[in-house]
Amino acid sequence: MIGIYFIGIVFMLVSMGVSYRLKSKFKEYSQTPLSSGLSGREIAEMMLADNGITDVRVISVAGRLTDHYNPQDKTVNLSEYVFEARSAAAAAVAAHECGHAVQHAKAYTFLKFRSAMVPALSIASRYMQWIILIGILMLQTTPVPLAIGVALFGLTTIFSFVTLPVEFDASKRALAWIDRRGVVTAQEHGMAKDALKWAALTYVVAALGSLATLLYYVSLLMGRRD
Repeated sequence: MIGIYFIGIVFMLVSMGVSYRLKSKFKEYSQTPLSSGLSGREIAEMMLADNGITDVRVISVAGRLTDHYNPQDKTVNLSEYVFEARSAAAAAVAAHECGHAVQHAKAYTFLKFRSAMVPALSIASRYMQWIILIGILMLQTTPVPLAIGVALFGLTTIFSFVTLPVEFDASKRALAWIDRRGVVTAQEHGMAKDALKWAALTYVVAALGSLATLLYYVSLLMGRRD
């Protein structure tokens, strides 16, 4: 039991470290003017056009590092900074989010799988923690509630791991395109690649943390059965 708690603390510290590193990298690369002089919005629109995507809009959203692609309304949402900025960091983020739009247009398998999981996941996340709490409190009486909670948490863990190839592929598409299109120099390409690497690591840590938590709940359930 102590070992599980220790692993949880380790993942929390690693997550905080990766998040800090990501923010510092983006801050550093945000201060590097892009030699092509293109803004995040212009880069996004160019990448969409080059991939024959005409039904996706590029819009600005509030916040920092709030960038995302919404397949429901087909919008590439760039944070206020990335939308207007002309830096290596902005180029990386804008192209990455468009990478998701390209995945959607090309029916990328893992993206389709992840999207199909969203309805069930939204229901699971709404009740999961309460069911797990009830399950732990009732564990000495019946293992059923905790078993249901573990199954629901397992769904979120699967979702976390399915997200990994989606994010890695989007970055791969982004880096290949900005290089091929001449949006960045060799040095700027290295900065963009490094920024996206740290962004991807946040998903890796989250997935591993979810798995560790799932194993903890499974150990409680199996302990009850023993």
